[in-house]
Amino acid sequence: MTAPPPADDHLDAHLDAHLDAHLVAARGPFTLEVALRAKRGQVLALLGPNGSGKTTALHALAGLIPLQDGWIRVDGQPWAQGRRQRDASTRHTGLVVADHLLFPHLTALANVAFGPRARGRPRAVATPRARAELAALGIADLADRRPRELSHGQAQRVALARALATDPALLLLDEPLAALDPDTRAQVRAALHQRLAGFAGATVLVTHDPLDALTLADELVFLDGGRVVQQGRPAEVIARPRTPYVAQVVGLNLYAGHALDGSTVHTSWGAFVAAPHEHRGESWVAFAPSAVALYRARPEGSPRNTWEVVVAGVEVSGQAARVRLQPLGMPGVSLASEVTVASVVALGLEPGVRAWATVKAAEVTAYPA
Repeated sequence: MTAPPPADDHLDAHLDAHLDAHLVAARGPFTLEVALRAKRGQVLALLGPNGSGKTTALHALAGLIPLQDGWIRVDGQPWAQGRRQRDASTRHTGLVVADHLLFPHLTALANVAFGPRARGRPRAVATPRARAELAALGIADLADRRPRELSHGQAQRVALARALATDPALLLLDEPLAALDPDTRAQVRAALHQRLAGFAGATVLVTHDPLDALTLADELVFLDGGRVVQQGRPAEVIARPRTPYVAQVVGLNLYAGHALDGSTVHTSWGAFVAAPHEHRGESWVAFAPSAVALYRARPEGSPRNTWEVVVAGVEVSGQAARVRLQPLGMPGVSLASEVTVASVVALGLEPGVRAWATVKAAEVTAYPA
């Protein structure tokens, strides 16, 4: 059994959390067990591969699936303790999903006012509150339009306004920007970031997009197999990822190894010379793809981290290119390099081409596993 939540007079140990939850929930053979805490005004982002438990956690917080054990406390109020739980309708949450789910027969203003009206507020209070929320998200001029007259990005802002107009204690966002095109996504993300800066409750955001997480969240929580595998502020996670998935999300090369001295880490595909460090034993080594220089012939005076590689793929985005590489004779190992499109053309990089990759020791970070 999970330990009970702290008593009211010991909440300081839980960082005065606005959200304090230990979720133990099951869906078929899958079991989730994660602890989530957020202060008032914080945004907590849940990331992880498909099936890691992100949406299960969100639904448990909303009361859409029952806890098997654990607890949920929000703003000091118990929402769940083990199997004794408040119904979803009595939890003060705002939930927004990828599909805006607006009422097609209502205007944007009426859709937003529906939220506070459903919470029992009179029309004279709900309508001005709805207008204020539309204005806060930059869409006050759309108040009289119906969903069919809105773009998808505009409709999603209306859905966000509807959730926020109830002044929820806990705002739950399940891939709220996933269905938007890149330009619209950037606009809505910026509007949401500005609005959340003034939100008094806590927000839990589920996303697959690292830019959404890094832009909107104060704390990143990575899940895998229903468990937390890494958690921290964005800068901390970017600096020291601890799983291949986290490294992929933050865009770093990451390898497990063993540090025997203050400069070299031995991995499954050779030794990395890293920037000086003091630890010994099990370690990670990480470095940015932009630190990987590429050549068609072995460069003279090569850095000590030098490998002959085969190009496995090239992905172009604007003027930059991500080149996927495999060291010769090591088919299970991959390496990413980020270079300009001009370099790709000049070096003739395409799948199957052999090249040389180098990384300066100063660009490689080693830290305890």
